Formats: sequence, structure tokens, C-alpha cells
Amino acid sequence: MEALPLALAFGKSLLLALAAVLPILNPPAAAPIFVSFTGTLPSATRRALARRIGGNVVLMLAGAMLVGTYVLDFFGVSIPIVRVAGGLIVGFTAWGILYAPEPAPDQADQARMARALADDDRVSVQAFYPMTFPLTCGPGSIAAAITVGAALHSHHWPTTAANFAGGLTAMLLIGLLVALTFGYAGRLLRPLGTVGLVVFLRLSAFILLCVGVQIFWDGASELLRGLGRG
Repeated sequence: MEALPLALAFGKSLLLALAAVLPILNPPAAAPIFVSFTGTLPSATRRALARRIGGNVVLMLAGAMLVGTYVLDFFGVSIPIVRVAGGLIVGFTAWGILYAPEPAPDQADQARMARALADDDRVSVQAFYPMTFPLTCGPGSIAAAITVGAALHSHHWPTTAANFAGGLTAMLLIGLLVALTFGYAGRLLRPLGTVGLVVFLRLSAFILLCVGVQIFWDGASELLRGLGRG
């Protein structure tokens, strides 16, 4: 009989974590930006980069869910501050993508050759910044994971263990979805064509810019309300 409540707790926590984090992270929305960063890389390198990004997303979200509240408390950093700083990073990154010039054909060939010579280094660097953070797993997703982690605690330790098991399973599923979406992003977006991909990229960058401004405003508004109450 004890197994049924624990199974229910596992399932509820899994659904809670998915519902709270996945819509904010939204891998399909980041797929065009991934393609713009990796379009000149070989397919095998792009898929390896996608897998590494997926793994990084799992580690970041799981870490934020498990210890995020304790880390913030230790350094005296509030979630609104994280949102303000992260919103600025996302906004500036999106602004650069939105107004980045399209390379000429010869420039594209030179970029392809340069990247082919440094694939391993670029995979190591780009896998975390900027592709994992902040473009895929930004401050909104991290704040959501921290919030989920705070909600999973219970006075009954077996229930707490089941809750966190469900939350960790959800983070694994999200990372797998990121890896699959990015790994096959080229095939998924190929029907758009070159012009359609450029238009979709600009629209995605604009939406990302709006998301960054929204994250910044959410954090700033909460800080301002705190000053008003003080």
C-alpha cells in the first residue's frame, strides 16, 4: 500500500516539473538559433554538440532543482536578481542575433574552413556558452527549476525522495528532447528554405529578445515592489 502513494508522488512531481520548465525552455523555439550557430559545422559535429547541450541542460536543471535554493541563500542572492541579470544576458544575445549581418558566400566558405579546423574546441566552448546558457537553458528555466525544487520537499522523507526522483526524471526527459530537437534541427527546418530560415531566425531572435525583456522586467518589478514594501 505504501508503494501507491509514492508512485503517485513520483508521477505528480514529474508532471509538475515538465509543466513548469518545458514551456519556458521551449527547445523548438531555440532550434533556428542553434542552426544559425552551427550551420557550417559537419553533421556529426552538430549532433555531438546537440547531445552535449542536452547533457548540460540536464545537469543545470537538476542542480538548480536540488541545491538552487541553498546556493542562493548562502550567497544572499534572490531569484529576482537572477532574473534581472539573466534577462540582460538573454536580451543582449538576442539583439546580436537579430542584427547580425548575413555572410557573403566567400565569407561563409572561410568560416566553414576555420570551424572545420577547430571543431573540437568549438564543440567544447559552444556546448555551454552560449548554446546551453543562456540561449537554451536561461534564467527563466533555472528559476522555474529552483521553484520546483522548493515545492518538492515534504515532511515525509520517502515522499520527498519520490518527489525528487520524479523531478530528476523530468529533467532527463527535457534534456533528451533538447538533444533530439537540436540534433535534427537542420532536417526539421529544411522545408523552410534559405529565405524562410532567415526569416524564421529573425522572428525567433525577436521573440527571444522579448523573453529576455520579460524576464528582466519580472525581476525588476519584484525588486521594486520589495522597495515599496520596505
